[in-house]
Amino acid sequence: MIIKLYEENPNPRQVNQIVESLAAGGLVIIPTDTVYGIACSLSNVQAIETLAEIRSKKVKEANFSVMCHDISQISEITKPLSTQTFKLLKRNLPGPFTFILEANNKLTKLLKFSRKSVGVRIPNNNIALEIIRALNEPLVITSVKNDDDDIIEYITDPELIHDNYKDIVAYVVDGGIGNNEGSTVVDCTADEPVVVRQGEKELLL
Repeated sequence: MIIKLYEENPNPRQVNQIVESLAAGGLVIIPTDTVYGIACSLSNVQAIETLAEIRSKKVKEANFSVMCHDISQISEITKPLSTQTFKLLKRNLPGPFTFILEANNKLTKLLKFSRKSVGVRIPNNNIALEIIRALNEPLVITSVKNDDDDIIEYITDPELIHDNYKDIVAYVVDGGIGNNEGSTVVDCTADEPVVVRQGEKELLL
C-alpha cells in the first residue's frame, strides 16, 4: 500500500499507521534526503533478518545503516564519541551523510555484526525523522535499488518502487520523487575522518 506524506507537515495519523507496522515487525519503504530506503525497527531481530534476505545476505554480512533522529540517539548504539567526531556530526547532520562509527556491544549483538563498526545517518527529511521520533527507536535501513541491473541504479519514483516491492513491504511512503545519488560516506573509526564515497554534498570539516 502507498501512503502519501508531505515533508512540511506529515499527517500524524498516517505516521502512526506506519509506526504500528514497524513496531509489529513490518518492513516499510521511506524517503530520505538521498535515495528511498527499505527500513525496519532496530529492536526486531526477525525483521532485520528479513531485510537481509531481500539482499540475499546473512545479517552479519549485510551492509545496513542505522538511521537515527538525533545525535543523542546515535550515541546509544555506538561507543562514546570523541569531541572531534561529535563536532563533525554536529556540523553535517541532519544531512546526506553516512558516518561509520564504532558500534557498541549492544548493537553488534543485536545485528550479529562480524565487524565492529556501523554506518549511521540522520537524514534531512522530515518524513523520515517524524517516523523515527514516533517509533522512539532507530531504523535499520538499506537503499532501494533496481536489482535487475548489474550497475547500481536507484529507483526514484514511489509508484515504480511500489510495483517492485509491494509483495515484500507493508507500506511504501510516497514523499515525492527521490534522489538517485547515495549519501557521502565518512569513516570516523580512525584518528582522522576519511571520505570513502563522495555523494552530492561535500563534508564540512
